Amino acid sequence: MSFGSASRRPAPDAVCPCGRAAFGECCGPILDGEAAPNAERLMRSRYTAFSVGDAVHLARSWHPRTRPDDIVVDDGTRWSGLEIEDASEDGENATVTFRASWRHGPDRGVLRERSRFARRGGRWVYVDGDVD
Repeated sequence: MSFGSASRRPAPDAVCPCGRAAFGECCGPILDGEAAPNAERLMRSRYTAFSVGDAVHLARSWHPRTRPDDIVVDDGTRWSGLEIEDASEDGENATVTFRASWRHGPDRGVLRERSRFARRGGRWVYVDGDVD
């Protein structure tokens, strides 16, 4: 399996790419392996992982049943903003609907997804999602 290793991690006191708090108090510990307390925080950490090129965290936080064999983080795509529209948990399952702004060269856009998460071994993992 190849998950890549390029990473552009912010300083602990820098604003986290997800926009919630300082990186060292927000997504940094989750990218380092700490369990996310809920599905929304896991989703934020996954957005941050895409932003900083952390394919290892993406693989670790993806349900093994739906995880692709090869996770490639596109270095040409810059993620520029995250908005959580809705988040709900029902026992061992959760959904998070979000909008993520991106740019790739001169192109810009917004990805909107309703993501599904499950608790597996006491940890939240990304299962799949529907893109609008």
